[in-house]
This record gives sequence, C-alpha cells and structure tokens, in this order.
Amino acid sequence: MVPSGQVVEKEASKEPGPGPEPHSWRCLVFYLCFYGFMSQMRPGESFITPYLLGPDKNFTREQVTNEVIPVLSYSYLVVLVPVFLLTDYLRYKPVLLLQGLSYVCVWLLLLLGHSVLHMQLMEVCYSITMAARIAYSSYIFSLVRPARYQRMASYSRTAVLLGVFTSSVLGQLLVSVGQMSFSMLNYISLAFLTFSLVLALFLRRPKRSLFFNRSAPARGASPSELDQMHPGPDQPVRGKLGRALGACRDSFLAHMLWDLVGSARRPQLRLWSLWWVFNSAGYYLVVYYVHVLWNKVLITASSTQVYNGAADAASTLLGAITSFAAGFVNIRWALWSKVVIASILAVQAGLVFLMTSTKDIWLCYAAYVLFRGAYQFLVPIATFQIASSLSKELCALVFGVNTFLATILKTTITLIVSDKRGLGLSVHCQFLIYCVYFLVLSVIFFLGAGLDGLRHCQRDCHQPLPLAQELRSPSEEKPVRLPSVEQGLGGLQPSAPPLPLEDSTEDGPGTWGPVAKA
Repeated sequence: MVPSGQVVEKEASKEPGPGPEPHSWRCLVFYLCFYGFMSQMRPGESFITPYLLGPDKNFTREQVTNEVIPVLSYSYLVVLVPVFLLTDYLRYKPVLLLQGLSYVCVWLLLLLGHSVLHMQLMEVCYSITMAARIAYSSYIFSLVRPARYQRMASYSRTAVLLGVFTSSVLGQLLVSVGQMSFSMLNYISLAFLTFSLVLALFLRRPKRSLFFNRSAPARGASPSELDQMHPGPDQPVRGKLGRALGACRDSFLAHMLWDLVGSARRPQLRLWSLWWVFNSAGYYLVVYYVHVLWNKVLITASSTQVYNGAADAASTLLGAITSFAAGFVNIRWALWSKVVIASILAVQAGLVFLMTSTKDIWLCYAAYVLFRGAYQFLVPIATFQIASSLSKELCALVFGVNTFLATILKTTITLIVSDKRGLGLSVHCQFLIYCVYFLVLSVIFFLGAGLDGLRHCQRDCHQPLPLAQELRSPSEEKPVRLPSVEQGLGGLQPSAPPLPLEDSTEDGPGTWGPVAKA
C-alpha cells in the first residue's frame, strides 16, 4: 500500500507545467536570484531621511513629513494596477527594466535635486519600483514547473532578504566605521543600482505568463482554471453584440471576479484578508515615517551617530527568523486565529506607543525591530490561510485586491493625517494616531474572538445528549440491558449525532483548493 503523501508527490511530479521547462533552468534561477540580491544593494536607503534633513539638502522636517513622503502613497495607488497588468502582459522583463531605470532616477534626483518638487518626483519614481516588485516575485515561476514553485519561492525570497540585510549592514559600516558622508553613500548606491540594471538587460524574457500569455496544455492533461474559463470553439455566438456580450460574460476575469465573490463567504479567507488590508496599511505608514521620528528623537549633526542601517538590518533579520518560525506553529487556526491576530495587534500598538514616548534612540530602534518582526510573523500564516482551497490564479487576484484595498486605506489616512492639505500633523502626533489605530483593531478582534467563544459554548450547552445519557428521575430509570454477543452492536439504540460546529475542520495542508520594504 502506497502512503498518501507519496501518491500526492507522484501526481505533482506528473502534473504538466504551463509550458516546457528550459534545460538551463538552474542557471536561470541562479542568475535571477543574483539579480534580486544585487537590486537590493542600496546602502544609502536607510539614511535618506537624515540626508534630506541634513546640510546636504537642508529640507525642513515639516516639508519632508507633510509634503514629500505623502506623495509616495498617492503615486503608488495610481501606478499599482497598471504595473500589475503590464507585468503579466509584457512578460516580466520590461517591467524589471522599468524598475531598474526608476531606481536610477530615484538616486539621481536625490543627488542632483534641490527642491521639494524634485523630491516629490523622486517619490513617484520610488513608487514605480515598489509596484514593479511583483515582476521579480512572479518571474521565477515562469522558469520552472509547478512542482518546484515552493522551493523557488524560498530561493527568491531568501535572495531578497539577504540583499536587504547585506545592504543595511554595509551602509552602517561605511557610515560608522568608514565615516563616509551620506552623499558619498548615495553615489555608491547609484553604482550598485546601475550594475543591477545591466544585469536586468541579460535576463531571458519568458514566452508565457499567468494571465495574458498562456501556452496550450499538454495532450491528455487537464486544462487549468483559466483555460476552462475561456470560451471554447464549440460555443457559437451570433452577431456583433452577441459576440461582445459573450466575450464579457465568458472572459476569465469575469469568472474570476465571480469566484472571488463566492470565496468571500469563507470565514478564514475573509478574516485574514481583513487583517492583511488593515494591518498592512498601518504597518507601512509606520515604516514610511519612522526615519523622521528617529531624526526627531536623536538630533545630531554627526553621521557616525546615526544607526538607521543597523536598525533596518536587525529588523530584516528578525523578520526572516519570525517568518521561518511561523511555519512551525501548529494550532487550530479556525478557533484561535482572532486571538492570535488581536494579541499581535496589541503588541504592535504597545511598540508604536513606546516609539512615540521614549527619548532614548536605542529603545526606539528596539521597538521598531520588534514591530517589524511581529508583522512578519503573521505574513506567512496569512498567506497560507488565504491561499487555502484557492487556485493559483484566484490566489493572485485575492492578494492583488487585498494590496489595492490596503493602499486605498493607507492613502486615505495619509491624506487626512499627514498631508499639509489635511491635518498636517507632526510625526509624534501621527504615531500616536497609529498607536490608537492598532489598539482599536486589537479590541475589535478580541471582541470577535469572545463572541466566537460564546457561540461555541452555547452550542455545547444546547447539544442534545444521547438517549442513554438523558437525565431521568430515579423512578423512571430502567436497567439498561446490554446486548449479548449473538445480538451484536445492532441491539443498541443509535444516539443522536452532535450538532456540527462552524469551522470545526482544522485548517492544514490537506485543505488546499500571499511587499514597500522586503
């Protein structure tokens, strides 16, 4: 008898990929991971805010907080959907080239720009690089078959995290040990980014992609979900209007949107999608403005006393460790998801308040490191919970919708709280609002967990007992006659089945059907 795991493994190995796998896929994957590592080598990124507020550019804190940084949220909202669609339609490589050119433009504007308008244009270019990161994370899947997706995802993610960590450490060493100026650090970043742009020129352009460029399925293979959504040749339509309506009705996007509405009824998918939208919005607002907060906590003219790079390196390392550790957490997520989410949100609220109230820069650094680690701990858990029982195509759409909604929420908060056309609050007041934001989310999820617990208790109390265990008065009790061996178990009256519990099935791998800074 063959174990079920081996059967699944054999079926996965026989599963036809969306196209022929290139013989040199190992070299292509290694080259792509090397490119991902080099594209993160931006040692000056951790020191952009002190560079703008320092004597090199001499911008005021109010200009950076209320005029420059808000543009990042607005422009990211505008370019997110077009870049997402162009990534698949143009088959990744052109968008990676656009990302490399945008990075070069960012650092050229940092070095040569001298006005607020130049810095706002720099934020627009940086938003393009953020939106184009989907091209790198999707490109690697076009090189291998589905059986290798999980391993390739770990390789590409590791390359990115290692690049961010190395870049932050290098920047901190050059500033603290080499006593290098922020301006020279940005020139080094520009050199690294130019080299990564050259590497992108030699990337192979795939012949297929997820939505627009799909190859025909192999003979005898079952078509994928998107292939089934396309109208077949045996479905005649008459007239121009009929063809147009049929194309809209039978388009794969319409089918996927319909499936997405149906999937929203699943409690775990809905719960973790809500967490993704609301927590991601608050998380990235903290990440965007924390460098301004650090500059206000520690006002110094000496670049050697700024340890932003060390804080970014430590937070990246802790985020990688917590993401890895999350894979070994084995609890009944259907029952405990809201409690875990509420607890993490409460911790995040406390850490944001600590960053706001402390006057010690090292304590502020430590709180930021723990804040990012707490968020990264839940990211892989949310990724699995959302992806459970969803196809690959529908999963990509769900994560795209979640990211878009989070961006809308983040942009709305930025417009109200940070922008000078709104309240235009100082960075300390903003962080107090973010603290209240996380605290309110924590209370809501704790209340939801409490209501779920009450429902389960009520179901247990009202659950009908088996007939043999019903409470009876002593006068009504009769001796229970056990069946003899000859009669077998059929002589017993069947007991009433227990009432089913909602979400009683434990989520796990058997129920299969997703970053600004990396």
